[in-house]
Amino acid sequence: MRDSPDARRTRRAPARPLEGRVAVVTGAARGVGKALTRSLSEAGMRVALLGRERATLREAAESLPGPSLCIECDVTDRAALADAARSVEAGLGPASVVVANAGIAVSGPFDRTDAELWQRVIDVNLTGSADTARAFLPQLTLTRGYFLQIASTAAFGAAPMMSAYCASKAGAESFALALRGEVEPDGVRVGIAYLHWTGTDMLTGIDDHPVLEALRRNQPGPARRIHPPALVAQWLTRGVAHRAPQIYAPPWLRWCQPLRPLFPALVARATRRELRAHPGEEMSSPVQVLGAGGRADWDSFRASRPSPPPDR
Repeated sequence: MRDSPDARRTRRAPARPLEGRVAVVTGAARGVGKALTRSLSEAGMRVALLGRERATLREAAESLPGPSLCIECDVTDRAALADAARSVEAGLGPASVVVANAGIAVSGPFDRTDAELWQRVIDVNLTGSADTARAFLPQLTLTRGYFLQIASTAAFGAAPMMSAYCASKAGAESFALALRGEVEPDGVRVGIAYLHWTGTDMLTGIDDHPVLEALRRNQPGPARRIHPPALVAQWLTRGVAHRAPQIYAPPWLRWCQPLRPLFPALVARATRRELRAHPGEEMSSPVQVLGAGGRADWDSFRASRPSPPPDR
C-alpha cells in the first residue's frame, strides 16, 4: 500500500528542524530580540545573545531552557563582531541561523536632530546589519544556513519625524535583497522580516507622539493592533524553521505587498494633515531616542567618544 503525499511529506520533514543547531541574535537584551532567543531556544537551538547591555543580556540568557552564550558587542564595531563570531563557533559551534535584529529609533524633526545621533541610527540599523552578515557569512556558508534581516513596515512608507529610522529600515531591506542573490549559490538563504506595531519599549508613549498616533488612527482596525513580542517571536521562529524568504508579523501583512506603491502617498496624506493641524506642537517637540535599549546604546556611544580638548 502506497503512502499518501501528506504522509510522505510528514516522514521527510523533521519534527523539530532547528533542534541542535546554533542561532545568533543581535539586539537580544530586550524586546523582540529577547523574545526570539527564548522561542528559538524552546525550538531546540543553542543560542548566542549579542547586545550592548551585559546585565540584561545575562538575565535573558539565564531564563532560556537550553544552552546559550552571552556576548557584549556593538554591531557597529567590526572587530568586536569578528571576535563574537569566533567566540560563538568555539563555544556553541558554527551558526546555522543569524538574526540581524539590533536596532534603535529616534523621533523628531530632521533639522533639530543631532547629526551624530541621526548617523548612529543608520550605523546600527543598516551598517550594523551588513557587518553582522559579514562576520558570520563564513559560518553560514559552512552550515548552508539562514540569515534573517529584521526590517519593518517603515520600509513601506516613510513617516515624517522618523527619517533616520525609515531610511535605515528601507536600506536594510535593500541590502538583504541584494545579499540574497549573492549567497544563494552557496546554499545560504536570506530572509526579511517585516514587523508592524510591536509592543516593545520603543512604542512606550506612542499615543503622545502626534505623527505615529495619527498613522495608527488612520489605519484599519486590525492594522492598529499592537502585537506582543512573544507572539512576534513565534511568527519569526516559524519562518526561520522554513527558511522563509519573507516573514510577516502579523502574517496578514503579506497581502499588503502588492499595494506598496500606494503606501508612501497614504502615509504622506495622513501625516501632512496631522502636521498642519498641530504645526507648532509637533515641530517644537523634542528629539527623542525611543526605548530604554536605544537610550542605553546612545549613552554608551557618547561615553565612548573622546572628550573634546579643554578651551585655552
